[in-house]
Amino acid sequence: MRALVVANPAATSTNTKVRDVLVGALGSELKVDLAETTHRGHARELGREACADGVDVVVALGGDGTVNEVVNGLLHSGPGARVPTLAVVPGGSTNVFSRALGRSRDPVEATAEIIDSIRAGRTRRVSLGTASASGTSSAPAEPIDPAAAPAVAARDAAAHPGWTDPRWFVFTAGLGFDAEVIARVETQRARGRRSTGALYVKEATRAFLLGRERRRPAVTVEVPGEPPRSGVFLCLVSNVSPWTYLGARPINPSPEASFDSALDVFALGRMGSVGMLRELRQVMSPRPGSSGRRVHRWHDLPELTLTATRPQGWQLDGDHLGTATGLRLRSVPAALRVVA
Repeated sequence: MRALVVANPAATSTNTKVRDVLVGALGSELKVDLAETTHRGHARELGREACADGVDVVVALGGDGTVNEVVNGLLHSGPGARVPTLAVVPGGSTNVFSRALGRSRDPVEATAEIIDSIRAGRTRRVSLGTASASGTSSAPAEPIDPAAAPAVAARDAAAHPGWTDPRWFVFTAGLGFDAEVIARVETQRARGRRSTGALYVKEATRAFLLGRERRRPAVTVEVPGEPPRSGVFLCLVSNVSPWTYLGARPINPSPEASFDSALDVFALGRMGSVGMLRELRQVMSPRPGSSGRRVHRWHDLPELTLTATRPQGWQLDGDHLGTATGLRLRSVPAALRVVA
C-alpha cells in the first residue's frame, strides 16, 4: 500500500526526530512518501494530489488545522471510493479529531496503533460537516468544488445568493464568541506565545468580561421545523464529543455528539458571570446539561443556519476564518474512511 505522510513542521508537539521515527515505523508496513507543509493551505493541496495520484492512505501528522486542510483536499470533489483512507498522528496542542478516533495522545504510540489497525484492516466511515458562509470579510480558501454536489450547490445559490461554496469541517464549527476567543489566541501566538489551555482560559475570560457580544447577542439559530432562537452570543456546532480539551480535561457541551450521527448544537443567550460559570461547570461534566430560556441544545441535526445582525467571527475546527453574518451547516453521513 502507498502512503503519503503530510507533516506540519510547525506543529506544537512534534519535531524532526519524532517525525523521522514515525516515518520509519510506517515504512515497515507501507511504501511511504513524506511531504512537509510550507504554507497555509499546503496540506489541502497535498490532499488533492494524493487523490489524483491514487495514494491508498494519507497520514496527517500535525494538529487539527492540518487535519482540516488534508480532509478538504481529499474531499475536494466529494466523497467516493477513490478517496484515500485517512490516518491521523497527533502533533498539535489539542488534537480533538485524533482523540475522538481513539488515538493515543503520544505520537509514537498513536503510530503503533495505526500500524496495528492497518495490519488488521480496521477502518470505518465517519460523518463530517460542511459550512457555507455569507457576508464574509475573508472567504475560506479553496472551498469544495460545487460540481461535486451540483444539486446542493444550485439550491444554496438560488436560496442564498452571496454564500460561499461549502467547506468541510471534521469536529466543530462556530459563529460568535468561540471564534472571537480563537482569534485572540491566534493573535497571541503570532506574538510568540505558546498555545496552551491556560492561554485559552485567559483570552476567553477577557472576551467575556470586556467584550460586548454577550451583552448584545447578535446571533439567531434556525433549525428546520422550529421557530428561530434569537439573542444568542455563543453557538457551538459539534460533530464529536468532547468538543475540545483543556489539557487532558474534556469539555462536553454536546455529550451525545458522534461520528455516527448528524450535528449537535450548544448555544447560549445573554447571561452574567455567575450563569456562565454554572454552564462552564456543566460542560466539563460528561452528563448532558439542561436546556432553558438562555441555554439551547439540539441533537442529530442534518442541517441548520446561523445568522447575525452584525459581523461575527467564525471558525472551523479551531481555525479563525474572518467574520461573517451567516453560516449554513450540513451533516454528510459516512463522508470519509479513516483508520480505526
